[in-house]
Formats: sequence, C-alpha cells, structure tokens
Amino acid sequence: MAPKTKTKATTKGRSKGAFDQRLARALGHPLRVQALTILNERVASPNELAKELEEGLSQVSYHVKVLKDCECIELVKTEPRRGAVEHYYRATSRAFLSDSEWQQLPASIKPGMSASLLQTIMDDAVEALKAEKFDARDERHLSWTPLIVDEQGWQDLSSALADTLERIFDIQAASASRLSDSEDEGLPATVAMMGFEAPTSERKIKKPRKP
Repeated sequence: MAPKTKTKATTKGRSKGAFDQRLARALGHPLRVQALTILNERVASPNELAKELEEGLSQVSYHVKVLKDCECIELVKTEPRRGAVEHYYRATSRAFLSDSEWQQLPASIKPGMSASLLQTIMDDAVEALKAEKFDARDERHLSWTPLIVDEQGWQDLSSALADTLERIFDIQAASASRLSDSEDEGLPATVAMMGFEAPTSERKIKKPRKP
C-alpha cells in the first residue's frame, strides 16, 4: 500500500491512475518534497525557500530547477533584487502519488521516498510543538493504534484511509470556496495518516481469540 498521504490525488495535467515518471523523480529527494509542499501553500522564490529550509541557495536552486523540469512548479513572476532578478514559483502538482503509481515505482526507491515523507511529517510536528500550536486546539487528534488483522482486514484498512483522504480533500475544497468569499486568511492545518505492516518482533499485542 502506498503511503496514504500519497493516495487518491489528481495533479494538474495528470489523469487519475496514470503513472508519471516526472512526479516520481520530483519526489525522489526530501528537499524537493519540502520545497513542493511549501509551493503548494504559497508563491516563493528559491532564496525564500533556502532561508525557510535552512539550506544553501545553490542547492535549493538546483532542486527548484528539477521541479520545474518535472513540470511540478511554474514561474509566476520575477522581481529585480540588488542587480539580479528573483524568480517566484508556485506548484502545479501536489506532492502525491496514487496507489497505482506507487505500485509501479521501482522497489529500490520506495524506502527513500517513504523516509522523505516521514521526515517532512516529523519536521512539521516538531515545528508545531515549538510554536505551541500542536496542542493549541482541544480538537487536535493524535493516536497510535497497533492492530492484528487478516488480509481482508488489511484491504479494509487501506480503503478506509483512502476514503478518509478523499473526504479531507473535499473539506479543503469547500474551505477554499468559503475563504474566497471572505477576508479570512484561513487556518493552517496538517493531517498525516499512516497504515503499514509492523515488524512481528515489535508487535506486543496478542492475536485475538474467538469469543
């Protein structure tokens, strides 16, 4: 099963279920995933990205070029800056792969892409904790649920996560529509879901017995 933050999404210019090598390449480095995530939220220049990500400008500029070559971002404006021209970009693709796309990726690059996404999630959570935002709302959700399931149960879990993600995108779209008619800037939020097979040696719960 693909990481659930990479499922059931359609990106601009891509048909649902069609494998896109360009997006796979774009998501093949953690810095590109972070940059694409930021550019999905707002317009930014490589210089601004470098400062926010605390990385070298030349390194960030290289990865921005890769994202542009992969048609995941587009140039929206240029501005003169101290004798040079600063380029500003926005995302044209979300940082997601569908389940069918994930299944077609070479097995050799899947661990790296999963690790990159997990690092991004952890970085976001840590920053939210530091900013005292993680627990600012009583309705915030944090759970860890180890389970024992059979093959059918695993498929049902996968479907439940995918359906939930679809619902999340519907909520986002409805919010965007309402925000467009108001002066409210909106509430930044992050939702992370994971469903994975755990190592048997680390599973501490017992196999359920029939009543």
